[in-house]
Amino acid sequence: MHSSFMTMDNLCQAKHGRESSGNPKHLIAVCQMTSTADKDENLKTMMDLISKGSKRGAKMVFFPEACDYIAESKAESLTLAEDLDGHFVQQCRKAAMVHNVWLSIGGFHQKSKAAENVAKIINTHLVISDQGQIEATYAKSHLFDLDIPGKIRLCESDYTVPGQKITPPVPTPIGRVGLATCYDLRFPEMSLALAQGGAHILTFPSAFTQVTGKAHWETLLRARAIETQCYVVAAAQTGSHNSKRSSHGHSMVVDPWGEVLAEAPEGPGLCVAEVDLGCLTKVRTDMPVWQHRRPDLYGRVGGGGAGCISPDDESSYQFGHVTISSAQVFYRSNLSIAFVNIKPVLPGHMLISPIRPAETLADLRPAEVTDLFMTVQRVQQVVMQHFGASSATVAVQDGPEAGQTVKHVHIHILPRKKNDFSDNDDVYDELQNHDKGWNPDTKLRSEEEMSKESEALRAYFAKSL
Repeated sequence: MHSSFMTMDNLCQAKHGRESSGNPKHLIAVCQMTSTADKDENLKTMMDLISKGSKRGAKMVFFPEACDYIAESKAESLTLAEDLDGHFVQQCRKAAMVHNVWLSIGGFHQKSKAAENVAKIINTHLVISDQGQIEATYAKSHLFDLDIPGKIRLCESDYTVPGQKITPPVPTPIGRVGLATCYDLRFPEMSLALAQGGAHILTFPSAFTQVTGKAHWETLLRARAIETQCYVVAAAQTGSHNSKRSSHGHSMVVDPWGEVLAEAPEGPGLCVAEVDLGCLTKVRTDMPVWQHRRPDLYGRVGGGGAGCISPDDESSYQFGHVTISSAQVFYRSNLSIAFVNIKPVLPGHMLISPIRPAETLADLRPAEVTDLFMTVQRVQQVVMQHFGASSATVAVQDGPEAGQTVKHVHIHILPRKKNDFSDNDDVYDELQNHDKGWNPDTKLRSEEEMSKESEALRAYFAKSL
């Protein structure tokens, strides 16, 4: 049995040969249940586990799939289902406030309001804040269907509406949490998309069967942690729910190096572990797989983006010899940033650069090239919309003879309007000379002005999540 008290200090030292990050560590509690069709009893168990997790000092408590109930038939399940504002969720919200903890309600049976799906439920994963607010929902998207004629039919799609989108990673006190549910674990593309969207932690609340759990549960959880370099938190159902169904259990926390930090014993209860984002950063720094990916060969998972990372994750960014305040950065991906200009050629003149210092395009790795130009595409659309432009000039000044004055490859986006230059090619002369010959009298924009513009642009990306 894995100890639930192994700390990330020990892990960083043992596996990476370095001292602990010194960053704050946050305790989480991962719950294991044997849900039945008795909703009141299940809720009572949850309230007890929330209380125990809070007393242990957990900042966030994770529950398994179907923590509200596991019914014996489709008809019974439909009868027991509730709305998002029903009694079950309301009690969870109250408990979060009373115990001052965040909750991952790994899956409750939500009534479907769509007429065509009135005889089905939505397997909904909720994140509830310590203020009792529903911060995010995710509808399970991969449904387990097994139909062998004459032998067995177990089709989740018979009674569940599949989700249609990935929920962007949710900011919480323990880090950004990427939401998935049970069978989603078998699809690494989803985990990679969530990591690409900025997740620190992936959570897979589950009700794995005894057979599949014994064969694949730990292997899949560790694989998802290693390939995404995220923590993986998996609250699980355990034991016999009724005469037809039983679950594997073994709720687990895995660190970004693939080590199992905690595993629940048999039966209902909880295990605890510490999350240290400083250790996560060290793993990603020492094994920079995100920079080494080859999307030019096999495409980019999550190409549309499940969301962008908060620029404020860092207080500042280095752009050649210039330090850029995070307040001036309005978009950040894993590998690129977009920021406002201190001396724009035209209103809306923005800059985009890779986060890793690189002087020329040739210095970029394939993943960085892909990410850089996907960022350009996304930012260009927003900038044109915000500034009411009908066209855009997109330019790379690659080297000093091309007008580059900052030794950090970057791309200019200039929203264009009719007759903004008498001769269109004048824009390139302006670009080449706009940051040369500065003196004390040169008019530059204030930090306040740039921050205000950045804030307005950030709002567009917040809406698109």
